[in-house]
Amino acid sequence: MELNAKIPPGPLKDKWSFYKDHAKLVNPANRKKLDVIVVGTGLAGSAAAASLAEMGYNITSFCFQDSARRAHSVAAQGGVNAAKNYKNDGDSTYRMFYDTIKGGDFRSREANVYRLAECSAQLIDQAVAQGVPFGREYGGYLNNRSFGGVQVSRTFYARGQTGQQLLLGAYQALMRQVAAKNVKLHTRHEMMELVVVAGKARGVIVRNLDTGEIERHTAHAVILATGGFGKIYYLSTLAMGCNASAIWRAHKKGAFMACPSWTQVHPTSLPQSGSYQSKLTLMSESLRNDGRIWVPLKTGENRNPNDIPEEERDYYLERRYPAFGNLAPRDISSRAAKERIDAGFGVGPQKNAVYLDFSKAIREQGKQKIKEKYGNLFDMYRKITATDAYAEPMMISPAAHFSMGGLWVDYELMTTIPGLFALGEANFADHGANRLGANSLLQACVDGYFVAPYTVSNYLSGEIKVPRLDLNRQEFVDAEVEVRAHLSRLLEIKGDKTADHYHKILGKLLYDYCGLSRSREGLLKAIHDIRKLRDDFYHNLKVSGEEDEMNAELEKAGRVSDYLEIAELMCYDALTREESCGAHFREEYQSPEGEALRNDEQFCFVSAWQYRGKGQEELLVPEPLKFENVELAVRSYK
Repeated sequence: MELNAKIPPGPLKDKWSFYKDHAKLVNPANRKKLDVIVVGTGLAGSAAAASLAEMGYNITSFCFQDSARRAHSVAAQGGVNAAKNYKNDGDSTYRMFYDTIKGGDFRSREANVYRLAECSAQLIDQAVAQGVPFGREYGGYLNNRSFGGVQVSRTFYARGQTGQQLLLGAYQALMRQVAAKNVKLHTRHEMMELVVVAGKARGVIVRNLDTGEIERHTAHAVILATGGFGKIYYLSTLAMGCNASAIWRAHKKGAFMACPSWTQVHPTSLPQSGSYQSKLTLMSESLRNDGRIWVPLKTGENRNPNDIPEEERDYYLERRYPAFGNLAPRDISSRAAKERIDAGFGVGPQKNAVYLDFSKAIREQGKQKIKEKYGNLFDMYRKITATDAYAEPMMISPAAHFSMGGLWVDYELMTTIPGLFALGEANFADHGANRLGANSLLQACVDGYFVAPYTVSNYLSGEIKVPRLDLNRQEFVDAEVEVRAHLSRLLEIKGDKTADHYHKILGKLLYDYCGLSRSREGLLKAIHDIRKLRDDFYHNLKVSGEEDEMNAELEKAGRVSDYLEIAELMCYDALTREESCGAHFREEYQSPEGEALRNDEQFCFVSAWQYRGKGQEELLVPEPLKFENVELAVRSYK
């Protein structure tokens, strides 16, 4: 099968305008005849549901949380990018496009990335109109700060709560449509299966998490906005409920999965303090604007950081990447921290962290100014660690964070299943092999507010005469039977090990062999060990309770069973990509200085994977990447 990205013709800067000018429309009278299912109520999901409902479509929305506003978008802290050039420092749409292409190590589509940059300015205006309280300068103008991988200030922020504030804006838009009866919102419902009829996505099977009831729902199109799968590493910055089951079930129904091994490890997390932990706490990348990262110059250092003089400190990012310093991109910063920690220069009780020091910024700007910019982050740090970061450096460490990989989508954000769209972190589309900070909130909002309303309408224009389906059709019956059989299988194992037990082992396997660095030997071992772990899971899993009741252990077991399959594909994807690019760092492919070494001749493509059945090896279908507006170059931040 050859993949068609459906990129519009014409110059790069005109492609999105050309698409909008030529997209097919649905007149307002016909929109009420069309139903759309949206799974997920984060920024992408809420924005898409609210926007499409406002246009007149009938929307059914699902989330597994008890409220739409508890979606994980709420956890994003540092900001959202937009090329408005408010600081008059040379920013532009093209500059943002290039930074994002370069930041992703030249492994993303030019057309999608340019559209992201182009729509960024509109997003800020929309958010301000919704009441998002962005930081402002004394005169009232919106303020900006910098994030990793750029040399301009384009990040708009609401202290360290930007995701929460943007989500509240999207949530209000969604709830307005719920009140207007244009959206039927189902909280505490989890998607269990995609229903495909005559080759098109036509519905979902969901489980009511409060009662255990299995439900069937149909629509003319289905949108998945279910986030990423960084929680597969167990210890991550993601909320406990984050999972990959929705996109994985869609993958097994025919939607290709793209670049699953491209998972970002964030450099600014609180370090693990013990084996009892089930997640790690993110500290915003924005802190690297004013914080300086360092480790002691000698190994095994036990002195208080304030007692270590300047000449005995190694500001290793400033030393290795002088042009970007502490704002080097996340993949580079995380690997550099791991290298120092592994070499014995780590700090803290477990020697698994580095310092993030604000003493210079406080001396130059004053404590009050730092408090205005990052006060809630410092408060959070103090509550968790009982340490005052105004008085001594924070301790930070790399942690699994964001999935650049996800369902393959074309320019319209439609998967290889007609009628199935994937938005936000659920797709692979905009970030390449490494996401630049503050582009996540941007992509989610742009996909939901500005892209999906055009592209979904374009698809639905051909569905006007298609009637609503009978929920008793064989395809729905078969999908429900499949769901019930899987749940019963998990309940009937009756072993002695919990889903968490397997998740922890899987997470460590992935971190060790498919984490910040990978090797052929390690990946082969990981694939072997994952298969053994999956076999043990289906022989020794213990799930208490019943299917037809609230059962958190059954929920977890279902998600971990999917993780055990996704993990193998992640490792196989990493194994077959014999180069280093962005977050994918193969130890065999690095420069003499230890930097990533791309192979553009053989691997300048998107790895799209086709599921071919249980026990069958997945088929690689590459989508070649063509660069007509930027020159492929060695990615350097020195």
